[in-house]
Amino acid sequence: MSKNQQLQQRKDAVFARGMGNMAAVYVDHAKNNEIWDVEGRRYIDFAAGIAVVNTGHSHPRIQAAVAEQLGRFSHTCAMVTPYESAVALAEKLVELAPGDTRKKAIFVTTGAEAVENAVKIARAHTKRSGIIAFNGGFHGRTNMTMGLTGKVAPYKAGFGPFPGEIYHLPYPNAYHGVTAEQSLKALDELFHCDIEPGRVAALIIEPVQGEGGFYQAPPAFLQQLRTLCDQHGIVMVCDEIQTGFARTGKLFATEYAGIEPDLMTMAKGIAGGFPLAAVVGKADIMDAANPGGLGGTYAAFPLACAAGLEVLNIIEEEQLCDKALAIGELMNKRLSELQAKYPHHIGQVRNLGAMVAMELVHNGDVEQPNAELTRAMVAKGIEKGVILLSCGVRGNVIRFLPPLTSPLDVVGEGLDLLEQVLAELI
Repeated sequence: MSKNQQLQQRKDAVFARGMGNMAAVYVDHAKNNEIWDVEGRRYIDFAAGIAVVNTGHSHPRIQAAVAEQLGRFSHTCAMVTPYESAVALAEKLVELAPGDTRKKAIFVTTGAEAVENAVKIARAHTKRSGIIAFNGGFHGRTNMTMGLTGKVAPYKAGFGPFPGEIYHLPYPNAYHGVTAEQSLKALDELFHCDIEPGRVAALIIEPVQGEGGFYQAPPAFLQQLRTLCDQHGIVMVCDEIQTGFARTGKLFATEYAGIEPDLMTMAKGIAGGFPLAAVVGKADIMDAANPGGLGGTYAAFPLACAAGLEVLNIIEEEQLCDKALAIGELMNKRLSELQAKYPHHIGQVRNLGAMVAMELVHNGDVEQPNAELTRAMVAKGIEKGVILLSCGVRGNVIRFLPPLTSPLDVVGEGLDLLEQVLAELI
């Protein structure tokens, strides 16, 4: 029995089955966009810890920043005795967030916590309760965020009931025949049939859906939502947890629409692999909660704040927005060539920067999702030495999230392996 298999048996004996793992690949060490398992096998990483290590695995500058911080202290609780790194990171984030309105920030530990706190802040500010989210959206695994999430399996199945006064709208998706006009009409119907605008605290949307399938909201649609939220006094929350920190070719994907959200949720790529999340938003809204109403024991974890400051330096100095665009261009080109070769199996290739997706279907038909091929590709990819992720409400999308520091030749090598995977499965 291999060492990976032995570790998997040990894990299965002590981990609840709900916390599964995609593959029995146990990591020994990782560097930039490459991972080596406990048996010495190398993998090209097209997952980046689900868009967490945008700056690559084991970036030496992040290692140095965290080691320096660890040499001074690891935890005091920022709500008891705070420290400069948390203040400095908040200063940078409020400066970098889109729009000219004065902003403030809070730190928590996970993306789900950030979303929970955005809802709390919006409700405290508006004195309203209703929340609008979108089909296919993913916002976390806590009770509130499961309610907001617009995908049942595996995130919501068996876990209800969920909080009340959460309403879902269709997310515009041209490939699946859902227009922005249809989504806006559904919002209008919601206001006439289910909840009046004056009872809606917040509308939350991913500018590019992550778990939902990497579908991008049209910029004009986000602009129209911004206008409607302003008209009705609704807090507009942009969930940038997966799209943020240069992933899409801009620091935040919302920038493509030229809008200023009221609140933004951030996590994943914010700290190069260390647990940290944030809510950043307009100061008058952020200040609505009473002292003590926001936070957490590990909020603004010192090692993560040190890493987060270095991540922002790396994004700027290593020009990761430009690198994201170059990676996305290469991947889109190569995947589009595969689509031309296998038109009956690859329905669409799409990307915004280095947030890249390939949707798999039967007979070239968007209405016939091919989840079986998707699962087979992920498994075969592990055999070949490339780490792939799936997503989509129907489980038929391969998503690509390589570290933004990935050398283009190694990205090309990973795409060569992907081509082998397809050739063997089709």
